[in-house]
Amino acid sequence: MTDMARTASDFFISGAAQGADRAKRLFDICASALGLALCALPFAAIALAIRCEGPGAIFFRQRRIGKDGQVFRIWKFRTMRETTLPPQANLTLAGDQRITRVGAVLRATKIDELPQLINVLTGDMSLVGPRPETEDLIVHYTPAQRAVMLSIRPGVTDYASIALRDESELLKTANDPLRYYRETLMPIKYDFCERYLREMGLWTDLKIIFSTLATLVCRRRASARATPTQPELSAK
Repeated sequence: MTDMARTASDFFISGAAQGADRAKRLFDICASALGLALCALPFAAIALAIRCEGPGAIFFRQRRIGKDGQVFRIWKFRTMRETTLPPQANLTLAGDQRITRVGAVLRATKIDELPQLINVLTGDMSLVGPRPETEDLIVHYTPAQRAVMLSIRPGVTDYASIALRDESELLKTANDPLRYYRETLMPIKYDFCERYLREMGLWTDLKIIFSTLATLVCRRRASARATPTQPELSAK
């Protein structure tokens, strides 16, 4: 292949990638805007329930690492009592005494994550992509792994979110939750990120979104926990 042919090929490949990224972003904007409009009244009811249960902010804001290493503040409904005690490396275990009654329901149904539609609308996140890590955890990936994980916008859900939907339960059973997260769960999340990058496209996003919804709707029937080393959705 001549240099001119290679240049033309690279140009068209790059153009196709940019077009796919624009299509994904357009889908994110439309879906998140619609979702926020539909959730306005439920959000108001949830905010009232959080406020009635006790003092504290309605939303939980936390620094996360996004595409190309950019720091942003994630939106979540607050599910825990405000305390001066720092959480263990930003990991929350099942049965954490700081979780409120309303918060337990929100966490079990993943409704606490819905305000991240704001992050999607503003461009910090995508509907589908690897979950954003905190600054103290992202450093445990190798530089090469971080380059892969941070090459796309983080998402509200992804393959790993479905396979490791009972992550807090898995952490609770570990002798050393932080070590277990770093040595067992983070490699699984990386493998799923690589799989997503290979399969990335609108159809894949729709499949993951509907799989996430199906998992939540059928949570009781699907509550049999998958072993972390054999997640229900293969990362290969």
